[in-house]
Amino acid sequence: MDVWKKSLHLFFGTLVVCGLGIIFLLFAQPPQKTDEIYSDALSLYEKEEYSKSYFEFSKVSYMSILKPLAIYHQGVCADKIEDKAAAIKQYRFFLFLYPQHVLSTRVKYNLAQDLVDKDPYRAHKYFESIIKHYPHTDYAIASEYYAGLLKLKKYQNEKIFPMSVKNDIENHFRHYLKKAPSGRLALNVVANWQELDKNISKDDYLLMANSYYLFGDYKKAAELAKKADLKNAWALEVKNSAAMGNKSRAMFLTEWGLAGNADYIDKEDVYAAIDTYMGLVPSKYDAAIKLMGLSKSRGKDYLMDIRCRYSPADVKFGCYKNLYLWFPTSEFVDDAQSQIFLYLFRAHDIENAQRIGIEFLNKYKDSVYAPMVMYYLGRLSEHAKSYRDYMSYYKSVISKYPDNYYAYRAYLHLNHSRGPIITSYIKEQPIEYPYAKRHALLDKLVALRDFEVLEEYYIGDDFIKSWVLYKKGDYKQAMLVARDAMDKLEEKPDREDLRWRLVYPVIYYDEVLKAANKAGNVAPLMLAIVREESYFDYNATSPVGAKGLMQLMPATASEIASKHSISKYKLNDPVQNITLGNYYYSFLKSMLGGLDVSSIAAYNGGVGSVNRWKSSIYYQDTDSFVEQIPYPETQAYVKKVFRTYWNYIRIYNGNS
Repeated sequence: MDVWKKSLHLFFGTLVVCGLGIIFLLFAQPPQKTDEIYSDALSLYEKEEYSKSYFEFSKVSYMSILKPLAIYHQGVCADKIEDKAAAIKQYRFFLFLYPQHVLSTRVKYNLAQDLVDKDPYRAHKYFESIIKHYPHTDYAIASEYYAGLLKLKKYQNEKIFPMSVKNDIENHFRHYLKKAPSGRLALNVVANWQELDKNISKDDYLLMANSYYLFGDYKKAAELAKKADLKNAWALEVKNSAAMGNKSRAMFLTEWGLAGNADYIDKEDVYAAIDTYMGLVPSKYDAAIKLMGLSKSRGKDYLMDIRCRYSPADVKFGCYKNLYLWFPTSEFVDDAQSQIFLYLFRAHDIENAQRIGIEFLNKYKDSVYAPMVMYYLGRLSEHAKSYRDYMSYYKSVISKYPDNYYAYRAYLHLNHSRGPIITSYIKEQPIEYPYAKRHALLDKLVALRDFEVLEEYYIGDDFIKSWVLYKKGDYKQAMLVARDAMDKLEEKPDREDLRWRLVYPVIYYDEVLKAANKAGNVAPLMLAIVREESYFDYNATSPVGAKGLMQLMPATASEIASKHSISKYKLNDPVQNITLGNYYYSFLKSMLGGLDVSSIAAYNGGVGSVNRWKSSIYYQDTDSFVEQIPYPETQAYVKKVFRTYWNYIRIYNGNS
């Protein structure tokens, strides 16, 4: 008997010890071991071994910051093998343990999805909760659709369909199409809405037509647009007709709309219709004059701005003067006044130029043209040998608008530089987490490459989003997100701020440096061309067929390759594209006296155009030439490339 008792004590003691051991492992796991388990689980998930991945995630310690993420992943794994009961269990467990976690909204959304068939009432409650408490998230937008759909399913077989319920469903669908017209569920929304109601309003048909247009189903968009009121739908029909190749209808509707129906639609839609029209005509200047004659209200000032932009040099000043006088409250009046100021500067009308320039800075200090006006006020002061004033203006441009093209020009004048090149040296620096205070969990998730979960952590901070995209390898999108985020900042950070590296990343620089040295080019300037041409997308193809990082036309690449005895190449190969692009730029320089400003202009507008401009434009210096380039696209391109060059020098060279 004693032996049995001892055996039982030993057995239960062993169970307790094992249980405690298991509990200890679950709650007190070494961090390195936890990371290994989590990484193995992610690897199994990527291999679509979801059952094994589910089990592996369950081993993550409850003491680890990765545990809530592991529970979430278990729910996703269960969803993948269509074990909704297990998924619901994990999601509910997550919300019980971590109701305020950053993943809780996604978990609640996934849980609602899994409950749609099993418990539609509870699912609807979750969707409504997401809409109410997280209205600005993508989950709220998708929840609009599902909340409406669940109500539709509940009542569609009923003999009595309350009007209030019908209106509620339509509101859900309407909110979705307004917030996400090209969203993943948009066409489902349209189909379900049409199933619900045969008496859809004209405005709602317009919403549906817009979604089909955005999805590229132009025929269906045209069918639904016909059911809308043309006075509200004409701008959409302009774009849709152009997309279908019906140029005459697109042009007719633009003219018809501007003649008396522009006030019925948003100004952005009017501008979009005008832009579409401009893309169908050989002369934007003549088209702007014609449409201005037809326009009765909204859009007339925009047409005037286009007319001035593309007007011949001898009438440009008068055009902008009229824009300034005729449309004093227009959003384009700052453009007009800045151009009037620039004309007076070139005409050496110093007194009036200073007066207009100072007035501009007082009235439009937040205008995108403020750096230009401030810079040229510095030029005026420099001509007048007013040392204190021009130093003040130049330094103000650099401090207030540090990444602007005119900050670059101000720096050159402050340092009495004769040419456009500051230096050919930059020190490559890695992309890092954009803030000095690091986020331990985000670092860990990047190291583990759990990008799905990382998406939830950068909501509300596009610099973190950019960093995650960069780590993921999506360089183009990372740069664009960071660029837009930086543009929104009223006060720009110091040049050493890590966020600048996201806006101006140094990618493919070893290849650029090698090719630039071989071709006799300035490497940071070539890097600037790569950034502006393709945003580092080696598979980029332009509408006219230019390809790769430096956007070379196939015929141009073939000619350059032949000159340098390169028999085989691929334009989407980064090394080969950069090599050919550098040889091409070197060729342009040889044709244009070794001048980088002229060569950058030729890279966009062609050597023939540049030579023609140089012979027809009266200019005294680089600024005068650039500001008078008659192709707005090429003028903007020159400024963008040198702005980017300046920023690479500013950010990656400690001496600038």
